[in-house]
Amino acid sequence: QVQLVESGGGLVQTGGSLRLSCAASGGPVSLNLVGWFRQAAGKEREFVAGMRRRSNLSSYADSVKGRFTISRDDAENTVYLQMNSLKPEDTALYSCGMGVGLPEYAKSYFYWGQGTQVTVSS
Repeated sequence: QVQLVESGGGLVQTGGSLRLSCAASGGPVSLNLVGWFRQAAGKEREFVAGMRRRSNLSSYADSVKGRFTISRDDAENTVYLQMNSLKPEDTALYSCGMGVGLPEYAKSYFYWGQGTQVTVSS
């Protein structure tokens, strides 16, 4: 019933920045956990960043710490992923999810968007 739509992906050069958005529709979202995963071509889906909304606690994969920041706008039911200092290895389809539980596990998320492609050229 809840629909998530990602936007903001694109083609950027190494060192560039992008801000991804994940907009929820279908009513107010009360699930505590929001997060971002990514999947590169031919590779497994991996955790990127997550946030527990009630506590405002965030967590990040080691590979993106210091470069990516997750945030939210509750009034718009939107979660963001600010990505700075992008590297070619960041190239992937980025998907947002909402659910409960531990942020680093994909099974914690009940709802998923279709993803937005991020391509970083070298």
